[in-house]
Amino acid sequence: MKNFLLGTVALIALTATASAADLAARPYTKAPAYVAAPIYNWTGFYIGGHVGGAFSGNNGFAGVSSSNNDGQFMGGVQGGYDYQFAPNWVFGVEANYSWTGNNNNAIVFPAPNAAYSFTSNLKGIGSVTGRVGYTWGPALLYVKGGYAYADLNRSVVGPTAIAINGNKDGYTVGAGLEYLFTQNWSGKVEYQYYDFGKTSFGTAPLVAYGSTRNDEHTVKAGLNYRFNLGGPILAKY
Repeated sequence: MKNFLLGTVALIALTATASAADLAARPYTKAPAYVAAPIYNWTGFYIGGHVGGAFSGNNGFAGVSSSNNDGQFMGGVQGGYDYQFAPNWVFGVEANYSWTGNNNNAIVFPAPNAAYSFTSNLKGIGSVTGRVGYTWGPALLYVKGGYAYADLNRSVVGPTAIAINGNKDGYTVGAGLEYLFTQNWSGKVEYQYYDFGKTSFGTAPLVAYGSTRNDEHTVKAGLNYRFNLGGPILAKY
């Protein structure tokens, strides 16, 4: 009996060992790699278009009802280059031009100069600006400023020739918000102020009416196509 028990135990031990040997080894499973969320890359060239409205300041000649702040439709194109650094700041340069609806603002002077009229027609405005902004995710909040140009025609109709003094060059400042829908497409809303100095008359009898300021407030929405350099930047861990 003792020999039988010992034999039985030995047989069970051998069977258990064989069964354990037959079990497949547990496969090694590599932990899934952590994929960092992309930080959108603003570096690159872009071109695009915009639409909006332009509103002249509430200005006029002394003693003349020449104020005009009626809105004009505007539409145009823009292009530029942005560089992202440090890592949430963006610096860029941009050129844009906007065509405006003809307004042909006409002013008829009061007696004794009622024979004279002054016409001002803004056909377009352009600018070359620098801009700096702060980005978080796909959004960019920015400010801008630089050189501005007005495609402006001014004339006086009357019994004598009247000299007109005034600049077509000026400056502009503004701010906006831009959003990357994809790495190649972005949309923006923007406010921009343009100042082109003052218009005055250099010849009597209209010189007595002083001067009026030439400025424009614009609000526009735009769409840009971006030739992105290198795609999204990946966060480092």
